[in-house]
Amino acid sequence: MVVVSGQFEDRGTPDDAMSSSDAEDELIEPATPTPSSATFSLQGKLPPLQLPEVIPISVGGMCFTTRLSTLQRYEDTMLAAMFSGRHHIPTDAEGRYFIDRDGTYFGDILNFLRCGELPHQNRVKMVYKEAQYYSIGPLLDLLDKMQPLTGEKVRQAFLDLMPYYKDHLERIIEIGKLRAMQRKARFAKLKVCVFKEEMPITPYECPQFNALRFERSESESKHFEHHCDVDVSFGPWEAVADVYDLLHCIVSDLSDRGITVEHQCIGVCDKHLVNHYYCKRPIYEFKITWW
Repeated sequence: MVVVSGQFEDRGTPDDAMSSSDAEDELIEPATPTPSSATFSLQGKLPPLQLPEVIPISVGGMCFTTRLSTLQRYEDTMLAAMFSGRHHIPTDAEGRYFIDRDGTYFGDILNFLRCGELPHQNRVKMVYKEAQYYSIGPLLDLLDKMQPLTGEKVRQAFLDLMPYYKDHLERIIEIGKLRAMQRKARFAKLKVCVFKEEMPITPYECPQFNALRFERSESESKHFEHHCDVDVSFGPWEAVADVYDLLHCIVSDLSDRGITVEHQCIGVCDKHLVNHYYCKRPIYEFKITWW
């Protein structure tokens, strides 16, 4: 109200004005906002993603289709977390959920999640790597007990007896590459000594029965310490596995690196040590073909 010439003039209440009763109600019963995208945005969160029951997936361009429950079969996996609805998942042009990884072995992953099916032996190594990437513990545990992974553990236990093994393998590669480049040749040859134990070096010495090393006193042993005239030397070691087993490991590991190797025994060191003693460690010629 306002006073005009001593009279009160009532101009009414503005439409947007709040009455006292309304204000009281506002104070007593505040409105509770309902969750919305705007609310989640203000809180720094996104609303849970509503995923369909059937999930189309593209893994590196290879297409797969599976149920949501299959991907969520094991909670502590990358796939279960990815398709939990808590994370944004990119899609390709066709609307498929996209995983930026080679999809060659993803079918093996899905088959395990669907019904526990394990891959064929020749796919075990690669499926194991995929199971590591997707953090599928139950699959990793089962694959660990399959060949060739079990055999690889046994082989590695043998190679652990030679802590220098990997360094020597690299040395073979480096020497072979340098030698071929210097000579502008297609192949390179190296001399490699591979010996399991110190063999008797004269006809008069015989090792103890079932002994892996020939026994001498410490003072005597110093007379026989030497390095054979070779590029790389492996040994000695104490195990049932013999020289040919180690040669197989060397050739296999080089082959896994894409390096073709041939080897043959070309004799023994035959280095004179002291008096009538000579080294009888076997020497092998390695031929690396580069192209």
